[in-house]
Amino acid sequence: MTTRITTKLSRAALLGAAVLATSACGGGSANEDVAYVARDVESLYAEAQRRLDRGNTILAAALFDEVERQHPYSPWARRAQLMSAFSYYLARDYNKAIQNAQRFLSIHPGNKDAPYAYYLIALSYYEQISDVNRDQKITEQAQAALQEVNRRFPQSEYAADARLKLDLVADHLAGKEMEIGRFYQRSGQWLAAALRFRNVIEDFDTTSHTPEALYRLTESNLALGIRAEAVKYAAVLGANYPGSEWYEKAYKLIDKHADGVTPS
Repeated sequence: MTTRITTKLSRAALLGAAVLATSACGGGSANEDVAYVARDVESLYAEAQRRLDRGNTILAAALFDEVERQHPYSPWARRAQLMSAFSYYLARDYNKAIQNAQRFLSIHPGNKDAPYAYYLIALSYYEQISDVNRDQKITEQAQAALQEVNRRFPQSEYAADARLKLDLVADHLAGKEMEIGRFYQRSGQWLAAALRFRNVIEDFDTTSHTPEALYRLTESNLALGIRAEAVKYAAVLGANYPGSEWYEKAYKLIDKHADGVTPS
């Protein structure tokens, strides 16, 4: 049974959101009855596992919780805690998934499945990331949780996936900065806009948004009358992204408004 549990958790870690998409659709109802019936721990755990295997994730989570409630001092209770968190994750109840995984870590910080518990927390935040037009607090929480996985378990399969997701999170946060910066530009708040674009090139310089951020800094500094700064950012853009559309646009701006100006 232990091998079976570990295999399922590892598979979930590798598949991430793909597992979520295929398994959560049969999650079952939160109102399904999980009445207290005293059962031996193995039978109760097996029933929870059977429900999970059939895609009935909500009921599976409740039954795993029942394992811990009825048999709190059994080794099965420790396994059930993490399997409950996993089941809630598949059911898209991310708050409960995070709570149960965190509780598992608080009670069993040195357990062999602790890396997966940290990873499950990170996944649960990651799946809640919203589009760039909304508040990005959850994105920042996902970033922090993914960084924690990478910091604690750098050689693990979980860290490898976390690093890939961190790149996507950074691109998302950079996109939010760009969206705010463009809003400030449209409002004529050029200094506020420039600060947002500088955040992108300083904090998210490896993302796909960097070329546009350099162009927007060229644009914003020209609007502020700081032509030497504008020329500097255009030069950086040309040195790093010489073939991009953003450099072509920046070159035209400089040629028109700052010809002959030396970079600061």
